[in-house]
Amino acid sequence: MAHLSDANLQTLTEYLKKTLDPDPAIRRPAEKFLESVEGSQNYPLLLLTLLEKSQENVIKVCASVTFKNYIKRNWRIVEDEPNKICELDRIAIKANIVPLMLSSPEQIQKQLSDAISIIGREDFPQKWPDLLTEMVNRFQSGDFHVINGVLRTAHSLFKRYRHEFKSNELWTEIKLVLDAFALPLTNLFKATIELCSTHANDASALKVLFSSLILIAKLFYSLNFQDLPEFFEDNMETWMTNFHSLLTLDNKLLQTDDEEEAGLLELLKSQICDNAALYAQKYDEEFQPYLPRFVTAIWNLLVTTGQEVKYDLLVSNAIQFLASVCERPHYKHLFEDQNTLTSICEKVIVPNMEFRAADEEAFEDNSEEYIRRDLEGSDIDTRRRAACDLVRGLCKFFEGPVTGIFSGYVNSMLQEYAKNPSVNWKHKDAAIYLVTSLMKSCPLYNPANELVNLTEFFVNHIQPDLKSATVNEFPVLKADGIKYIMIFRNQVPKEQLLVSIPLLINHLQAESIVVHTYAAHALERLFTMRGTNNATLITAAEMAPFVEVLLTNLFKALTLPGSSENEYIMKAIMRSFSLLQESIIPYIPSVITQLTQKLLAVSKNPSKPHFNHYMFESICLSIRITCKANPEAVGSFEEALFLVFTEILQNDVQEFIPYVFQVMSLLLEMHKNEIPSSYMALFPHLLQPVLWERTGNIPPLVRLLQAYLERGASTIASAAADKIPGLLGVFQKLIASKANDHQGFYLLNSIIEHMPPESVDQYRKQIFILLFQRLQNSKTTKFIKSFLVFINLYCVRYGALALQEIFDSIQPKMFGMVLEKIIIPEIQKVSGQVEKKICAVGITKILTECPPMMDTEYTKLWIPLLQALIGLFELPEDDTIPDEEHFIDIEDTPGYQTAFSQLAFAGRKEHDPVGQMVNNPRIHLAQSLHKLSTACPGRVLSMLSTSLNAEALQYLQGYLQAASVSLL
Repeated sequence: MAHLSDANLQTLTEYLKKTLDPDPAIRRPAEKFLESVEGSQNYPLLLLTLLEKSQENVIKVCASVTFKNYIKRNWRIVEDEPNKICELDRIAIKANIVPLMLSSPEQIQKQLSDAISIIGREDFPQKWPDLLTEMVNRFQSGDFHVINGVLRTAHSLFKRYRHEFKSNELWTEIKLVLDAFALPLTNLFKATIELCSTHANDASALKVLFSSLILIAKLFYSLNFQDLPEFFEDNMETWMTNFHSLLTLDNKLLQTDDEEEAGLLELLKSQICDNAALYAQKYDEEFQPYLPRFVTAIWNLLVTTGQEVKYDLLVSNAIQFLASVCERPHYKHLFEDQNTLTSICEKVIVPNMEFRAADEEAFEDNSEEYIRRDLEGSDIDTRRRAACDLVRGLCKFFEGPVTGIFSGYVNSMLQEYAKNPSVNWKHKDAAIYLVTSLMKSCPLYNPANELVNLTEFFVNHIQPDLKSATVNEFPVLKADGIKYIMIFRNQVPKEQLLVSIPLLINHLQAESIVVHTYAAHALERLFTMRGTNNATLITAAEMAPFVEVLLTNLFKALTLPGSSENEYIMKAIMRSFSLLQESIIPYIPSVITQLTQKLLAVSKNPSKPHFNHYMFESICLSIRITCKANPEAVGSFEEALFLVFTEILQNDVQEFIPYVFQVMSLLLEMHKNEIPSSYMALFPHLLQPVLWERTGNIPPLVRLLQAYLERGASTIASAAADKIPGLLGVFQKLIASKANDHQGFYLLNSIIEHMPPESVDQYRKQIFILLFQRLQNSKTTKFIKSFLVFINLYCVRYGALALQEIFDSIQPKMFGMVLEKIIIPEIQKVSGQVEKKICAVGITKILTECPPMMDTEYTKLWIPLLQALIGLFELPEDDTIPDEEHFIDIEDTPGYQTAFSQLAFAGRKEHDPVGQMVNNPRIHLAQSLHKLSTACPGRVLSMLSTSLNAEALQYLQGYLQAASVSLL
């Protein structure tokens, strides 16, 4: 426990200072120290005391950020895991945080406001009932610094209502919030509007008041999102009239000179456009009286607002409002007039599709952001995207007229370009953009309304740019052309795509980051296209002439400035390997060297998760493809990779460790029947508890241990027998967690299947006792399914008698209880081909190779067990899950731990432990029953004829016939 003493505050201050040091040798140990003490009682209170009392602003801010991250990582209570913040600290935090947040400067207020919303997400309303009253009471203070603090917190608390699924719980909470909050918020809204006119000439007062209005407008959106609350319906006049007048308001004092940053006026109007669009879409009947005046106001806004970047959000929200209105059937009449359509196209759509100086700047200097907007359609609202959405909306009812208006534009723009390409290239850019957005927008593809013929446009206007001798001229048009190929790859004939491939490979050398990134992305998309019978549309044979230049240019592109960790290029490398398969083998030595160097470089500071993922996938593909042709090659991969892997493990590069384990599993599985000494040296380290603390390590570590057991169980038993308790310790930790118990069973099943029996003899009973304790404490469907597979695998491996004896040695008659209470009623829940087969073979052994089943009080369970087995074969799987268990499997890793990322190309083949022994489990049952009936003639038949139900008996006769055997 850390006391709230001056000495502790001083120590904390020193460590916080060190966490700001640019030198990792000072910063990292300080971060590690803070991580090690964050479990102590009073730690969060020390941080809060520091951010209140410290004399240094930098320490206050640092303490507030550290506090917020601490809350983010630790506040949520996860089932099966220790509570990371003691109850007294939780109570103290909730008692002090709101007043502290309201009295702090804005920078700190923001951090604490976020912390409150994280706590609120878990505790509000049940465990924090007075939060709302505490907040609403502050509205009376008249101090807008305090009021804005409350509004900001309310916004971060309620904005989740915008994307939560409907549920009774959610309704109850929203109703509670509305009852306490809607009226005070409305009164505050009216009062703030009045103050705006009182202080119309006071710039600094207006700034504060407009910040409040923006937050109030955001809260309006959140509280109205799920459904139209009665209160807001009754007060619609107040809200809408004021929103409308704010939309048309223009105050010189609020105008800013900055061309980039949106000012308060723009932000407020943007939010009001959003609010109006929400009502127009969701509550159109109630909103109808207000709609025409909003359409007029927003139209005027659009026609009078300049092209500067600071208006982008406003313009795109305003256009989105029109888009959401024009596709509603009963607003159709507002747009029907040809003049209206022409004027929308001319005044709103075309000007907002232009490539502006700001776009050109982003294209050249901020290419990552440009690509994210243009390719991934990120949520940052651009004018171009909004204009496209409006086109899409208009096409719903007016496709013919809209296409007519635009085809004129496209032709005239292309003519302008042709007159003087080097000056007028932006005209061609706009024409291509119009074509791509319109042809993509009109889903009802109607040749009569076709703007252009896609293939002709491609051949006449796109290919010439890509075929030009220099890859670096007109980079924007090159990017447009490549994007055109991506978008219409399914409409353009295959022969044109094949013509494009060498052109795209050539553009991987372009200096422009956007151009070479688009080229890589386009190749990756083309390589994933499917043709007939699900094969790839473009075949390895068709790619044969280009393999060398493709690989050379892809790896060279990673050396271009700005693209050293370009995820699109790395994904294209992965996809090329996957498509080309053995044609890459001659290039593997140079490829693996380059991949290993890249791995070493990025492991120093991993910052691009997608890039890293595709890089490891590419490494796995190199290994798989090469070792499939030549299994001996595995040694050269180990030589190339192990040095880097060792460094990653020693430096504890958390993001990469799960990947390293997966690649090592893949390599180890390539060995036939032995474990090389290099792996054995690592084995003890894999059992260290600290590795198992991180959720992301668990699946790949379990798989790696399984690979060790499959390839070298006897080596472990002879050379590392002292490590078996450690191995079982891992199993014990995993089995205790509802989220990871199945991983514990994977490990246990491998131990049972592969370890020499004598090496685990002394631990067997303890294993069963642990499983029974878990069954008593928390019996979930997932656990039962895994448990059933395990006991049947045990039976297959050691025999039915051994299974009965171990159960009955724990407690007399335990075997019968397990049959009656678990196996017979639950076996129908087992899923998966291999799992069902293991259970079928195990139960067959219990029925036919376990003497106590024939002549003790267990005999009464023989027919019910047989009936359950026939049910497993013939009845549909029982996939019902009790209500309270629905969310157990979804592992929610709190905080910033890298969750586990499964590598697709490192996947292991499904392993069937009874594969050699039993091919068809139904026939196996028939043969085993035949053998049993030979040993005790008459017994089996008399039991069947008196007790087995008719339908099951019929199935059983079918199995006997198929196996050509009969019962005596």
